Amino acid sequence: MSARSALEIAAKQDLDLVKISPKATPPVCKVMDYGRFRFEQAKRDKEIRKNQHVVEIKEIRMSPGIDVGDFNVKLRNAKKFLSEGNRVKVAVRFRGREMAHTEIGADLLGRFAEECGDVANLDKKPNMEGRHMIMFLSPKTAKELSAAAKKTGESKE
Repeated sequence: MSARSALEIAAKQDLDLVKISPKATPPVCKVMDYGRFRFEQAKRDKEIRKNQHVVEIKEIRMSPGIDVGDFNVKLRNAKKFLSEGNRVKVAVRFRGREMAHTEIGADLLGRFAEECGDVANLDKKPNMEGRHMIMFLSPKTAKELSAAAKKTGESKE
């Protein structure tokens, strides 16, 4: 149908003529209330955004001389962040002569990653960035957690 006759039909019904796919030959149009369409689309988009969870990166800072109690507190906080679905950046800061013994920090981060292994995956292995040794942990997916639970259940029997 011609564009003019389509516009006349839309005007008679007090609606808008909207091009659905303008690059098609001939162009495809639809008679609709465009204001209402935009309103409903905005409502759908708002609902989708409401149900969305933004992943944040939480940071845990330690020093190479951290004691067991402090280490456990940091570990507990990291597990809480991971259970909320956030990624965790674990950093060990070296000061002064501690720079000569970066292997202590590497061992510390390795132990931290091992302790978090039941709820987290190691995203980025520990590496030095200036005076900090940094690694990233991300939460395991529900599928990975259920697979790990089945595996531990089988090994206990």
